[in-house]
Amino acid sequence: MNWQHIHALLQREMATGIVENSLVRLTLAAILGGIIGTERELRGRPAGLRTNLFICFGAALFTLLSRGLATESSEYTRIASNIIPGIGFIGAGSILHTRGLTSGLTTAATMFVVASVGMAAGGGLYLTAIFSTGIVLIALFALGHIEVSFNLKNLLVTYEISGASAEEISNEVNRILEPDHRMMQNLVAGNTGKHVRLQFDVEGCNREQQRFLGRLQSSPVFGSVVSLGPVERE
Repeated sequence: MNWQHIHALLQREMATGIVENSLVRLTLAAILGGIIGTERELRGRPAGLRTNLFICFGAALFTLLSRGLATESSEYTRIASNIIPGIGFIGAGSILHTRGLTSGLTTAATMFVVASVGMAAGGGLYLTAIFSTGIVLIALFALGHIEVSFNLKNLLVTYEISGASAEEISNEVNRILEPDHRMMQNLVAGNTGKHVRLQFDVEGCNREQQRFLGRLQSSPVFGSVVSLGPVERE
């Protein structure tokens, strides 16, 4: 096979419009996967921009290959059907169990949906792929805020308090938490020589966290009270 033969093959393939069609589908898959990946990247998730872009692009490419490599005696959906267990394997690796919490479930589910968006783009279902991406973005951006605002989701918030001694701080915090039947979690103490700093987590909905922070700040026992924000979990 020489260069003239390769050039002739490329010209013939370009003339059929297959290449242009495939490039449009792959480009769309990369864009949609990148958009979803950007949201994950901004939230500091391990599966960010490149991961979701590659998953969406790869799913689209496998879908195209399953059609392009199919013969009369082979089922072209066989390659595409193996995308699902492959993505399941990758998603399982993103689920972690740390600090007594299971995290990464939303990331794993997002990768699963991103693969389906790539398959839709690879199959030429442009409107379906774009609409699905819009639904995913709405769910990722809006539903999380709705859960917090309407106290539908428990948050694990980290607080840092300084005081004279760890025992004094701990006793006062437990006294404040007792009416809500809450406990300090993941307690860490540090002595600066001038005062003691305690960091700990408390679980509760947004309304409970605001009430708890107000009680901490009104206590005369503490030198300073700072909310370090919620521990990110999915």
